[in-house]
Amino acid sequence: MPGSVVLAGRYELREVLGRGGMADVYDGWDQRLARAVAVKVLRPEMASEPQTRRRFESEARLAATLNHPNVVAVHDSGDDHGAPYIVMERLPGRTLLDDLLAGPLPAPRARTILTQTLDALGAAHAAGILHRDIKPGNILFDADGTVKVTDFGIAKRADTDHTTAGEVLGTVAYLSPDRITGKPASVTDDLYAVGVVGYEALAGHRPYTGDTILSLAHAIVHGHHEPLTAGRPDLDPTLIAVIERALSRDPQQRFATAAQMRNALANPRRMPPPPTRVVTSIPAAAVPLGPPAQPRRSPGAGVIIGAVAAVLVTIALLALAVASQDEGSTIGSTSVPPPTAPIPSSYLARAPAPPATMISSEPIAPAPEIVAPDDTAPGAGVDTGGGNGNQGGGNQGNGRGGPGNGGNGNGGNGGGGRGNGGGN
Repeated sequence: MPGSVVLAGRYELREVLGRGGMADVYDGWDQRLARAVAVKVLRPEMASEPQTRRRFESEARLAATLNHPNVVAVHDSGDDHGAPYIVMERLPGRTLLDDLLAGPLPAPRARTILTQTLDALGAAHAAGILHRDIKPGNILFDADGTVKVTDFGIAKRADTDHTTAGEVLGTVAYLSPDRITGKPASVTDDLYAVGVVGYEALAGHRPYTGDTILSLAHAIVHGHHEPLTAGRPDLDPTLIAVIERALSRDPQQRFATAAQMRNALANPRRMPPPPTRVVTSIPAAAVPLGPPAQPRRSPGAGVIIGAVAAVLVTIALLALAVASQDEGSTIGSTSVPPPTAPIPSSYLARAPAPPATMISSEPIAPAPEIVAPDDTAPGAGVDTGGGNGNQGGGNQGNGRGGPGNGGNGNGGNGGGGRGNGGGN
């Protein structure tokens, strides 16, 4: 497509800056305004899917409503002979993902990046938009090193809901425990993701890891991460406290707003205490002492049921795998995979053992939401990496894992690059 192709009689497509799971991002030239742009084009096979087209168009509309110095600007969008496209600000910089390849960041630099990311999220939340896919590949830098958040491909408006009940969408490693278990998305989920990014920036690795999506999800929901002080004894305890609070499993214990977390980073010693959690005890009589008696069944029945369960789990994991590409496998992250079902909590409870019934004596109140239902497309696809499709850093457009702001300017979550690289 690059070279001689001109979209809408205006946008010349040059080299590919990044490729995502659903879209490609090109180095473009606006012939009318004589300026460099990044052009994200939905792939033909994806453009034929109505739900994908709606989500792609929603990304353009949502991002275009935000006018903030820390958000990648969307200049235009349209459809050229059945090829939907988004024209974005072209950035010559890199992504945070590129920087982290060199190791942990100095605390002052990490604090600045987190602060500017929270400024961008504060503007989005004020407009009623949840990002739902904050990760290093979607945090870009302009020539001056200023943060530019990109990839609103799986974002959701406050007055709409692209996600049906139970769907889990977003990059798995940065999803909150409540999102993994199917709770509705909320502001605190974006802030949890900022906490993961902060931990990774300071420690040089993510707080939770896993060899598979299932084991990673289990670790996020039930595991314990290594204290930041283990590898960074030089860190200010107050900075660590901010990160740890953002990573709280209980959404009510996290920061309530992006501004609150930002202020805590700026003045950690004045950080407001988390709200008091009310724990409701469950009467002993309400908790069964043993498993209920099971009716006898033929030996063949157990085999059949086990096979069906295995198939269902395999389907769920395959759906998650498609939606959650590894951050090192693709460039950018505007990629928005199809909706996927939440990982069954029974499997998260005791992996890799067979599913077991869980009984909790401490119900947790649901996370506060700013989002109401929307009938467009599911809003954040589960993906293990990726970026946005607009600015990229080092390797061909920010794209280690998902489409997205890659490369030079509108790329994605990707490895490095040439700017504007990922894709949807």
